[in-house]
Amino acid sequence: MKLSMTEALAIDLDRSTWVCRKCGHEHGPAEHSYKQGLMVQARDPRKVHQAILDPQQYKQTFAPQPEWVRILEYYCSQCALLVEAEYLPPGHPPVDDMHFDLDSLRAIAARNEKASQ
Repeated sequence: MKLSMTEALAIDLDRSTWVCRKCGHEHGPAEHSYKQGLMVQARDPRKVHQAILDPQQYKQTFAPQPEWVRILEYYCSQCALLVEAEYLPPGHPPVDDMHFDLDSLRAIAARNEKASQ
């Protein structure tokens, strides 16, 4: 049984794996971070958020500076669906943001399935 966890990711409770909700590609064990199985691209924040003021005339352009922030984008390695984007200080490791008790999820899913019959 697949349980949706985000707009882009599900957990296959039978196989204990992260799965892309668009193409069904498996991204690795659900006991670990889903990010380990995704492609990651580091983006220059100035390319993502264009300067509001002309950098030739002004030192501060209201564009994020790479010495203060970095942007990491995570994609499905099969269909290139954008799964996650995070803004981090330089040198900060990727955020490990989702951990679930798989046995509890299986028990809840089984109860819900039984109740719907």
